[in-house]
Amino acid sequence: MYTYTLDELEALDAANVLKWAIRVYGSRFAIITAFQDEGMAIIDMATRMDRSVRVVTIDTGRLPAGTLEMIERVQSWYGIRIEVLRPDPDEVAGMVLRHGPNLFRDSVSQRRLCCEIRKVRPLARALEGLDAWASGLRRTQGIERAAAPRVDTSSPRLKLNPLADWTDGQLTEYLTRHRVPRHPLYAAGYASIGCEPCTRPAGSGREGRWWWEQGAAKECGLHFMPDGGARRELDILLEEILHAQRIHTVDNGNVGVRQEHPCRDSAGSLP
Repeated sequence: MYTYTLDELEALDAANVLKWAIRVYGSRFAIITAFQDEGMAIIDMATRMDRSVRVVTIDTGRLPAGTLEMIERVQSWYGIRIEVLRPDPDEVAGMVLRHGPNLFRDSVSQRRLCCEIRKVRPLARALEGLDAWASGLRRTQGIERAAAPRVDTSSPRLKLNPLADWTDGQLTEYLTRHRVPRHPLYAAGYASIGCEPCTRPAGSGREGRWWWEQGAAKECGLHFMPDGGARRELDILLEEILHAQRIHTVDNGNVGVRQEHPCRDSAGSLP
């Protein structure tokens, strides 16, 4: 009943994709959110099906007060517990010692380093305990996201973008009809909400993110793989921090390269 091909999953609507993920993966599935409208729609939809669904957020240490308030508000509104992830304090301290607290203003590479340590690496640690996760990506959020699939099998863990094909109108209609709580910064003119020093009010989309950058993709790394050159430069900066702090990643032999997507059966279907 819950076995679909990739094409069949892609054709499901948002609610049925979430229902499938909750039934198939249970506690090995989570919604990753920063409480923007898209994430709130997904939380609302999923908790109507199962209030035990896992909801995870990342406290980067630079969040606006409104986002921290949303954690408490959402837990109270839906009667759920939100798992709050934080960056490694030694990695943050090493980065700040070497580059200063506002390194993101100095170059795109250093901004991506800050995102890597404060957002991407905490998420990567969380995903180690998951088989599938959901994000609020929509194709209308920017050119980098225009081709986002509803079901992304490009990495070892299945990534679902239930609202990938939703328009702004569809999102607004859902939020209004179900009286979904909204982040308070929307009322202050924000169209996209990230870390406090890296976001400002803007007309639409992600224009308010890292507004001082010219020509750089408006992505932090959670949903976007930079080009090879940018990736290599980021890796060098990150390695400097890890080496300086004597932080070493030890392979305990439990993690290996998967030759096939872990969610596929021998026939190529997803459970």
